[in-house]
Amino acid sequence: MVKSAPSPTTSRKPSKVEAIKERSNSLREPVATEILQDTTHFSEDAVQILKFHGSYQQDNRDNRVKGQEKDYQFMLRTRNPGGFVPPELYLALDKLADEHGNHTLRATTRQGFQLHGILKKNLKAAIASIIQSMGSTLGACGDLNRNVMAPPAPFKNKSEYEYAWEYADRIAHLLAPQTGAYYEIWLDGEMALSAEENPEVKAAREKNGTGTIFHDKEEPIYGTYYMPRKFKVCVTVPGDNSIDLYSQDLTLVVITNSEGELEGFNIFAGGGLGRTHNKEETFARLADPICYVDKEDAYEIVKAIVATQRDYGDRTDRRHARLKYLINDWGVDKFQSMVEKYFGKPLQAFKPLPEFQYYDFLGWNEQGDGKLFLGISIDNGRIKDEGNFQLKTALREIVEQFNLPIRLTPHQNVILYDIQPEHKQAIQDILSRYGVVFDLEKIDPIVRYSMACPALPTCGLAVTESERVIPEILDRIRTLLNKSGLQNEHFVVRMTGCPNGCARPYMAEVGFVGSAPESYQVWLGGSPNQTRLAVPYMERMHVNDLETQLEPIFVYFKQQRQAEEKFGDFCDRVGFDAIREFAAKYESETAMKSDDITDDSDGLVETMADSTTAPITEESDGQVVAIANTTTAANKTRRRITLHEEVYTQLKEVSQSQGKPMTHLVNEALSEYLKNLQQ
Repeated sequence: MVKSAPSPTTSRKPSKVEAIKERSNSLREPVATEILQDTTHFSEDAVQILKFHGSYQQDNRDNRVKGQEKDYQFMLRTRNPGGFVPPELYLALDKLADEHGNHTLRATTRQGFQLHGILKKNLKAAIASIIQSMGSTLGACGDLNRNVMAPPAPFKNKSEYEYAWEYADRIAHLLAPQTGAYYEIWLDGEMALSAEENPEVKAAREKNGTGTIFHDKEEPIYGTYYMPRKFKVCVTVPGDNSIDLYSQDLTLVVITNSEGELEGFNIFAGGGLGRTHNKEETFARLADPICYVDKEDAYEIVKAIVATQRDYGDRTDRRHARLKYLINDWGVDKFQSMVEKYFGKPLQAFKPLPEFQYYDFLGWNEQGDGKLFLGISIDNGRIKDEGNFQLKTALREIVEQFNLPIRLTPHQNVILYDIQPEHKQAIQDILSRYGVVFDLEKIDPIVRYSMACPALPTCGLAVTESERVIPEILDRIRTLLNKSGLQNEHFVVRMTGCPNGCARPYMAEVGFVGSAPESYQVWLGGSPNQTRLAVPYMERMHVNDLETQLEPIFVYFKQQRQAEEKFGDFCDRVGFDAIREFAAKYESETAMKSDDITDDSDGLVETMADSTTAPITEESDGQVVAIANTTTAANKTRRRITLHEEVYTQLKEVSQSQGKPMTHLVNEALSEYLKNLQQ
């Protein structure tokens, strides 16, 4: 029998966040004190505890002025198991966005909503309004279970989907914080009206005997210190990977019998995508198959895995604190053995599953009960009114008029459901009137399957842009595809402003991960169905070099792809060595064709040609830097020369070691050389 959970104090000193949690009196302080103070922001200790209540303190980096206080504001994130948003909650959020926020709502990749731009003085009123409208922000952030995901399609004739929503909701309640701090602070101690808790969930939270809970704590599952880091759970059905199951800490897959009755769940664990540049000990990781459990044991296996991570996860190094690192360090066998001890009996073998496919459920669909649902594509989840595009107004009008519930998708889209067939035309008319496209044939697939995180100006972790630049990036990729004869091709593109990977770029066919201002790591080779990790192809690509770097890859794909092969599968099959070899040859041949004057008598190639269409480059993974002169969009000609291969290799090594662009180093060296000649 496993004893009570060990203290997080070990031979290594716990991180400072562990001490903040210990002093918080179950998430009360210092938030409860500081919310009453007439200030624009919270202290650093309060900021850490505020996350558990569903809010991040941010500042608008566009408005930073040296010597002046930061433009402090707050992001609020809702907790919506399975992405469910009742109509009254949606309308309350829409109103809050205008009254206290920045007039937009943002659907997240975990099926919740985010409100941005809230001031501290309005934070309590905003959270109270959400609670009173059947919503919650408790546990949407912080070191505990986050929003529990499930496939968003509201099929009423597929029992496995019904079970997925049901258990997503129940597990969310099982792992919800039990502290009274949330209602004490935001509702002055008044409990919000809510449905009576499922008795099975309540019993599971109280049941012990194997060390999964604390009987003497306000938090029976989390104890004093909560989790080492965030913990992400999803519930899905066989074959449905709309929720990126391999990126989750814990995934339950519904298993039904031939009559559609629930039998149990397959369990995956250990996925996670957050990492840090230049820290090889941090990495993205796919979840592993762990076991199968009967439906009666669903809550016990969840508690057993949570307890294993709670008690043995790294509480010293927060970069090494996720469950994926524990499983990676231990190995799956040792992890299964420890889970068995908390579970109280042997684990059953994992059951066979079909291949998982990605679905986004957009467009008009039948629910299976005579009603319809409509999936609306939303660029990067941003619900706003802008020019002739009035999505925010359109959704508000539809929800008000037809009282429709919503399910948010893991791809940041919105599904309106329980639609009477006779209302279909009226809803289409509203959308058309406000410029909202619902016809899937009018949406470029490369836009449809893309995602980006908010990044600048509000995210404090962002090192470069994401949401604000991805429309242009996708336009440029589409232009390249058209130029390469791939007009009908599309693939999964995801972009983040930092390596934490909130838009899950490491599962994409093409991932851009912010590495410096206007620069990105490039990841290639993920699966179209998000079942395989991508691999870093370039450590740093300036945004201006996109065409130079991607065009050769697209041309190679066009020439060497197999029948019906998707881009991510192609990159995975041929490998990066072959891609780089082709890119180097392609770059050289293209440049040679554009030359008007060449002289290779001394082994160098020099060009006098100007090109208004050649891409702008700073460096290349090929044999040469660049050849053709390039006229930029600003009509400033940038003249290029080539280098001996050995000189280029040395230059690249110095560039990487000093963190300076190659162009900068070349200009420095030549300027000094020419200055010496003149002396």
